[in-house]
Amino acid sequence: MNTTAIRHYLQFSDFDAGDYAHLFARAALIKKKFKAYERHQPLVDRTLAMIFEKASTRTRVSFEAGMYQLGGSVVHLTTGDSQLGRAEPIEDSAKVISRMVDLVMIRTYEQTKIEAFAAHSRVPVINGLTNEFHPCQILADIFTFIEHRGSIAGKTVAWVGDGNNMANTWLQASEILGFKVHVSTPSGYEVDQSVAGLRSSASYQVFKDPMEACRGADLVTTDVWTSMGYEAENETRRAAFADWCVDTEMMRVAQSDALFMHCLPAHRGEEVEADVIDGPQSVVWDEAENRMHVQKALMEFLLLGPVA
Repeated sequence: MNTTAIRHYLQFSDFDAGDYAHLFARAALIKKKFKAYERHQPLVDRTLAMIFEKASTRTRVSFEAGMYQLGGSVVHLTTGDSQLGRAEPIEDSAKVISRMVDLVMIRTYEQTKIEAFAAHSRVPVINGLTNEFHPCQILADIFTFIEHRGSIAGKTVAWVGDGNNMANTWLQASEILGFKVHVSTPSGYEVDQSVAGLRSSASYQVFKDPMEACRGADLVTTDVWTSMGYEAENETRRAAFADWCVDTEMMRVAQSDALFMHCLPAHRGEEVEADVIDGPQSVVWDEAENRMHVQKALMEFLLLGPVA
């Protein structure tokens, strides 16, 4: 492979609005074919290596099933199999693994790890999640919004909860795709604009009151209060986040046709009420399924370019 042509997907800002327009169109076509049991296998004889330092259900199933459906094969590596930067330097792992496969997906802790791997990889690298970013999830979320409500441009997304990797990625997406994010987090858990790497703060607004963040929103979304790797803070976070549970009152002040999303797994009664996540405005199951469809479009794009 010509290394000068390699594109990685390490954070949402790696692509521009034109790239995303193509990906959403391809995802829609790929999903339509999937639902019609129509074969779509442009990646025959291609191999995806999946490296998991953070465990996952949805990420593994969506990438593994997706790659098989595209005609390719998968190598699955867990922490014990890979130990990036421990058993051997990340740079060495990248040089070896990328000589044997066509594409690498990594789900790990620090963003610096995946960036170091990509810098020494001969093949495209995809961020399956890091502490700082979760681009594949936001890719699926926006595709799901488009399916249900059309273009997200000019709309308002309310983020209620932790200023985590999901929040950072929503902020990047808003700047690229032209929508607004209302952010409400407890004190001490704010988003860091410098992590998201935004040019300005024009695409988002911070609210102390989560109810006000949800007012007039077209989409209300949240995540668990304690992300993987922060379990020691669980009790402290429960106390701090007590007023940040997305409930029916928050959904009531949003637009009448507002959607609710959650990247899952969810804890009913903590970050979201059961009546919300299991209610008529929730699209979490479409959102979960769409991880597979957008990731198929992403893998196709990274390996074959903008297919017509």
